[in-house]
Amino acid sequence: MKKFIPAYVSVPVIFFAVFGAIEFFVDSGDRPAFIKFPMVAVFLFVFLFLVIAIEITMRAVDNITYLLLTEEEKIKLNETNNLSFKDKEWYKKLMEKLTKTAPLADEGQLLLDHDYDGIKELDNNLPPWWVYLFYASIVFGVVYMVRFEILGADNQEMELKKEIAQAKIEVAEYMKTAPDMMDEKTVTLLTDPADLAAGKVIFTTNCAACHRADGGGQIGPNLTDDQWILGGGIKNVFHTLVNGGRDGKGMISWKGTLKPKEMQKVASYILSLKGSNPVDPKAPEGEVWVDENATVAVK
Repeated sequence: MKKFIPAYVSVPVIFFAVFGAIEFFVDSGDRPAFIKFPMVAVFLFVFLFLVIAIEITMRAVDNITYLLLTEEEKIKLNETNNLSFKDKEWYKKLMEKLTKTAPLADEGQLLLDHDYDGIKELDNNLPPWWVYLFYASIVFGVVYMVRFEILGADNQEMELKKEIAQAKIEVAEYMKTAPDMMDEKTVTLLTDPADLAAGKVIFTTNCAACHRADGGGQIGPNLTDDQWILGGGIKNVFHTLVNGGRDGKGMISWKGTLKPKEMQKVASYILSLKGSNPVDPKAPEGEVWVDENATVAVK
């Protein structure tokens, strides 16, 4: 049976249409979706396989059906299939609506006086699709001029600048709350018992060797009194954990070992040790640190 669209055309068109749709709807960044998301490629090839299988099945069904026809039915079917595409009745009606051309019998009335080496010209009307497209372009031009030249709407460059500015604001807001993007400017003191318990585990594992399990100090300073070598408060303690202690001596930097959220928890736990009065604490070092935003000293 003759088909309107051959399989060698329909299959690639369907395949690339699905591929294009996935590329459009799947956010894959700067890489194609089938590379960043291998399952997308698997889906595409499975879909293509199914389309080909269906096409082969339909072709087989058509062949079997044709063999079951009588000779008279086969002749009528072949005559129908052998009709030229332009001989189709629906095609003729469609072209008549789109072009509004005069019938061949009336062409003699449309001939102009122009004659170039036997080549004559017909005075046909412009096709409706062309006329409507021309009117649409005029409307588009008027709307475009009013919007961008009179009302001052944003052009592409201005839209890009606004989107970049908005993106910077959103990134800054995300940085304030993202645990792994935290720094000494955005870190906050944790007081939840679960967070302090997690901080204690981290402290016992990594810090107790120098500061003792109770924070009373050994190689490192006492963490339970009011005096600090590099400043107290959550921001200063977090900064010291990230960058380490004094050059040439003191604590190492923990930023390569602990995540920002983990350093926030251990810093909060260290500050909770103030006034715990451990047995035989190390002598105070540094200076008394007072939080300028509080009415009492914070440790």
